[in-house]
Amino acid sequence: MTETQPAPADGSAAVTAAPVLAALVAVLYRRTLQDTVRIGYRDADAEAVFAFDVADATTLAELLADAEKAVLTAGDEEPDPGALTDARLDWDVAADGPARGVTVAADTAGGVGVTLGAGAFPAGESARLERQLRHALAATAAPEVRLAVLPLAFDEDLAEAAVHAGTGRAPRPAEPVHVLVQRQTDRTPDAVAVSDGQLSLTYRGLTADADRLAARLRAAGAGPGEVVAVLAERSVELVVSLLAVLRTGAAYAALEPDLPQHRLLRLLADTGARTALVQERFAPLVPAGVTALVPEPAGSADPREAGAPPARVPASAAAYVSFTSGSTGEPKGVRVPHAAVSRLVVAPDWAEFRADDVFLQLAPVAFDASTLELWAPLVNGGRLALHRPGPVAVEEVAATLVEQRVTVAWMTAGLFHQMVTQHLDAFAGLRHVIAGGDVVSASHVRRLLTAHPGLLFTNGYGPTENTTFTACWTSAEPPAGNSVPLGRPVSGTRALVLDPELRPVPAGVPGELYAGGEGLADGYVGRPGATAERFLPDPFSTVPGARLYRTGDLARRLADGTLEFLGRADRQIKIQGYRVEPGEVEAVLAGHEDVRQAVVLTQTDDVQGKRLLAYITAERPEDDEPAALGRRLREWLRDELPGYMVPWAILPLAEFPLNRNGKVDRSALPAARRSPRSLGSEYTAPRTSTESAVAEEWADLLGVEPVGVDDDFFELGGHSLIAADLLGRLQARFSVELSARTLYLRPTVAELAEELDNHPAAPTGR
Repeated sequence: MTETQPAPADGSAAVTAAPVLAALVAVLYRRTLQDTVRIGYRDADAEAVFAFDVADATTLAELLADAEKAVLTAGDEEPDPGALTDARLDWDVAADGPARGVTVAADTAGGVGVTLGAGAFPAGESARLERQLRHALAATAAPEVRLAVLPLAFDEDLAEAAVHAGTGRAPRPAEPVHVLVQRQTDRTPDAVAVSDGQLSLTYRGLTADADRLAARLRAAGAGPGEVVAVLAERSVELVVSLLAVLRTGAAYAALEPDLPQHRLLRLLADTGARTALVQERFAPLVPAGVTALVPEPAGSADPREAGAPPARVPASAAAYVSFTSGSTGEPKGVRVPHAAVSRLVVAPDWAEFRADDVFLQLAPVAFDASTLELWAPLVNGGRLALHRPGPVAVEEVAATLVEQRVTVAWMTAGLFHQMVTQHLDAFAGLRHVIAGGDVVSASHVRRLLTAHPGLLFTNGYGPTENTTFTACWTSAEPPAGNSVPLGRPVSGTRALVLDPELRPVPAGVPGELYAGGEGLADGYVGRPGATAERFLPDPFSTVPGARLYRTGDLARRLADGTLEFLGRADRQIKIQGYRVEPGEVEAVLAGHEDVRQAVVLTQTDDVQGKRLLAYITAERPEDDEPAALGRRLREWLRDELPGYMVPWAILPLAEFPLNRNGKVDRSALPAARRSPRSLGSEYTAPRTSTESAVAEEWADLLGVEPVGVDDDFFELGGHSLIAADLLGRLQARFSVELSARTLYLRPTVAELAEELDNHPAAPTGR
């Protein structure tokens, strides 16, 4: 700082104080993304608190004009001494005590200094903040720049960002997945490769079964460049099927058999698959024109018979196709090459996969987390432990962990939270727990690692388009703060935080996260426009043809290179671990003849997860009671979309509230904690005290009223994680022990109440 000088008394302080004030607001907006930035201001004549409403589109010129007006009016009103502010600007005056929060001292000679009080920003940030403030101050000379692209990075920031971005080179040369599995088979042919608790196959047996099935696939036309659809539940036969497809040189597209029929047919058509591997009970789902093959029972091939060698395809060939949600109402198939899978599971720098590991297979194979679950153990000599098929219940997951002696497990964030809350002891035999798919609670990680010292935990982040993980935070120590970091780019990956003009932002400044390197997918099947929109040329790479994927996630890089997740730049969210674009649900709803407009929002449910809530305006509001229309639309959506994409409630409104720009004001839509019952069946009130108690718990957890005795828990919007919470409540309320499968077998209030009345009380004193 230079020596302070008295400020002019005629109001001309605005000429020099205003640029500093505008620069400070701009920097704080870029660092916090707050729509309103509040600055405490003090000069020789006055004190004031200024509130600036800002957005990405605000220009520095507009902000400068507002700052000039603000300084000229300083002192017109008595400031509130208790007003909360984001920072303080002392203009040409001496400090009046220790800094609280962010304090900027500036003077007429051009001196600028930043002092940080406790808790304002991480230690050591004052110099970085001061540097960014000077950069913003210099930009006031050309003030038409928008705040979203205001340059804040110096050369040293750019150099630092390049170092922390990662190299994008995998630790080992990429090879096709089936070649890696064959190599492991040659090393340990008699080691168990896969088991489901009753049946197991050695590596030799797995390869023999896959070879036998691959021969049938080849005869049906499968081979390099082809896609084979797979419809099967978790099973040893499913694992054999996937490996068999890869051994032909084709790519697999695993689809969930319980999808609505028309959606399943659309996905099948998008893949271009002419052959499908199906478990026998799903064969009727395969349309005409697609050859359906039913795998033989696992273990039926003779391991002594020599099979045909696997197809020789380059690592750049497609390994699988996985579908993600799309804003237009059309899901997009992501084509992932072998090289991307190889980079994920071969010698990663965030985990060690051992030959003595037992890796849980829990995720639906249509979900890209299964890529890690399936191939990490089979490429590295471990055992793949299959959870039982069907819906996932925490009680049964806990049993599988213990019975199959699992050592490594991946879980969605929601399931992880439920497991830690209800079955913390089930983690005792594990050495590495991986969670992701949504924001992971720091308190749950802390509880897990405190209860099981030495356990390794990974928070894994990444879109399908960059093959399961882009960044990971792995630690045996609980996170220090209130959030779990994303960590750093995994080996073989580049991760950059960029502004809207694709320029790196300095540490501490939010931007959109872009991913590159060997984990990138080829793009979207049959959608060159969508591919070009999301997969961009990498302007920072020296590798010919290198690309970056625009994740749509907001993040900031901390000074140590760790990435911190800040939310979505677009509106995609995770529901039960699946990536969902609310716009897709809106598009489907808007396609119904009775719907004029549709808006879909997210809410937090009562088990720390997210759920969808839909609002509609009706084409003919006089035709239906609002509650009846909501019920009818929700029933219709069940045949159009997967269960996790069906909103828990649909609320018809007369009109949508609009903001001053004429757009739907989503923040003004009415909140709904409890929605009207949305079933087509007749409502029957509870008749006994037990039925009343069960209905009360359902209404509380599902946010629905009234709940009738014949209502189905899952049709009302329940899912496995809420089911676990419900069973826990009922067990505590009635002092009984209920298995997780009880609710799936007896899913109505009346049936569950009868089960409770006939159930012996649990022993006490435990």
